[in-house]
Amino acid sequence: MPRAIVLTNPTSGKGQGARVRDEALPRFHAAGWRTTSLTGRDADDTLDLARVAAAEKPDALVVCGGDGMVNIGIQAVAGTGIPLGILPAGTGNDFARYFDLPLRSGAAAAVRILHGSPRTVDLGRIGDRYFGGVLAAGFDAVVNERANRMRWPRGQMRYNLATLAELRTFRPLRYVLELDGVERQVEAMLVAVGNGPSFGGGLRITHGAQLDDGLLDVVLIKPMSRRELVRTYPKLFDGSHVTHPQYERHRVRRVTIASSGIVGYADGERFGPLPLSVETVPGALQVMA
Repeated sequence: MPRAIVLTNPTSGKGQGARVRDEALPRFHAAGWRTTSLTGRDADDTLDLARVAAAEKPDALVVCGGDGMVNIGIQAVAGTGIPLGILPAGTGNDFARYFDLPLRSGAAAAVRILHGSPRTVDLGRIGDRYFGGVLAAGFDAVVNERANRMRWPRGQMRYNLATLAELRTFRPLRYVLELDGVERQVEAMLVAVGNGPSFGGGLRITHGAQLDDGLLDVVLIKPMSRRELVRTYPKLFDGSHVTHPQYERHRVRRVTIASSGIVGYADGERFGPLPLSVETVPGALQVMA
């Protein structure tokens, strides 16, 4: 009898995590799977639970929540061969979008896990931490930092207000990049490193990045006016920003990014201040897709 350990963030998606989990569990049971359902007290406790769960060698570790929960699951199963199942219940759900998983139905997402085949994909690695999506290291990361300091409002509106606040004073940043050993100094609005193509709920900043090519996509948005940045923003939803003259893309196996005062975020999680070195880890993760 197959066994899934289901790890849930019940507060994901404005409280949708528990609902999505409760829709999914009966589907597993009807298919003859045993399940163990776990909920952590906070992010650190949840990561501990995920690692203990992976040590039990289940047939799948299933995470229910947003990209932050997926990132916790990735830390636990990367390189182990244990497949990761995803019940999307967050706000952005970018990693789930990569696999075209159902975003609003726990039952439908469970069916995909039950009847899908494991797909082997790459991960990005910074030190001993992994990410599956995009590392933000510029204007987008500054917005994340401000939003995390804000207590009001909740949800997406907090990030919208943080964006407006930072846009008033933001200036291009000076970067030192090392791309597969070649150093380059540039000014840019942001640098993003993509294992996958999108972040922020479908913003395709690293449009064209593939999950299984053994490479990272490093995207630069070079200096532009605030007005032009606002005009370009909607193009991120369909990837058409790649035709902008201030867009630049490199495909590498390793990149080091340095810029004063910037904190890097990946999968929406704080990874720490620059400089950060990122390397690709081919075939590190299996996803039930």
